[in-house]
Amino acid sequence: MRHSPLSLVSLILALLIEQARPLQYRQIVFAPLSRLADMLDGLFNAGERKHGILAWLFGVGGLVLFTGLVFVALFALNPLFGIAWNVLILYLTMGFRQFSHFYTDIQLALRMGDLPRARALLAEWRGRSADSLSSSDVARLSIEEALVGSHRHVFGVLLWFVLLPGPCGAVLYRASAVFAEHWGRRGDDPVYGDFGRFAQQAFDFIDWLPLRATAAAFAVVGDFEDAVYCWRTQAAKWPDDGVGIVLASGAGALGVRLGMPVVESGEVADRAELGTGDEADVDFMQSAVGLVWRAIVLWVVLLLLLGLASLVGG
Repeated sequence: MRHSPLSLVSLILALLIEQARPLQYRQIVFAPLSRLADMLDGLFNAGERKHGILAWLFGVGGLVLFTGLVFVALFALNPLFGIAWNVLILYLTMGFRQFSHFYTDIQLALRMGDLPRARALLAEWRGRSADSLSSSDVARLSIEEALVGSHRHVFGVLLWFVLLPGPCGAVLYRASAVFAEHWGRRGDDPVYGDFGRFAQQAFDFIDWLPLRATAAAFAVVGDFEDAVYCWRTQAAKWPDDGVGIVLASGAGALGVRLGMPVVESGEVADRAELGTGDEADVDFMQSAVGLVWRAIVLWVVLLLLLGLASLVGG
């Protein structure tokens, strides 16, 4: 089932359903996982790394095990039940619509020349003031958020869905990402202790291959030479060099300049320059949408080839 055509069917169905009926991600997925993280924090947190490891295994490991057991049971009853479970889990763990409505509305506002509305939408999306940003700044930051969002909500989930049987990989990626965000961001708090460090380290390990797969996909479907050049020479200059790989490759593939200093909340945020070519604008925002969709098509084709290879090999 891992590389069978049924996996491809599950993926396509999940994407189509998500486009037709967007999921309220924060309410239906993020909030319950956050409550689970809080509960495990209360049960296990004694300020030591070993307690964080144990809590992570109970939380993330338990969800992956439960998902896998349900898949095996349903697939044994009828393969169609297994496919339905795959589709449900993919629908819950991946998709564009978690962020695309902001992106689309910002793009429309910039096309209409309504910079104040574009700023307000970007501020709501990113959770920080955008009052001092120019239209190019808004477009540039929107493209950055979209590239990272497509990785976190599509390509990262997709790769682990391919690597592990059934929907286990999708749950592993999504749950570990939420736990890392919930616990890992508090890892530098001396009062909180070392409890959350493992969650962040585990997600960094889990995300290592997907980050590079996403960057490679952007390079293949965009300007390959510039994408690889920017990846090799610029990614390490970004504070989070993992995300920097995706942004540098995406910027090179699009032929646009991302990063660079911006004024946020009255202060200049010193950010490295990524990419080559022209200043970001609303047209590049549309190009970024095309880049992401071409990368998805590439993944679908690869899954189809893997499925055909498994049928021939079987």
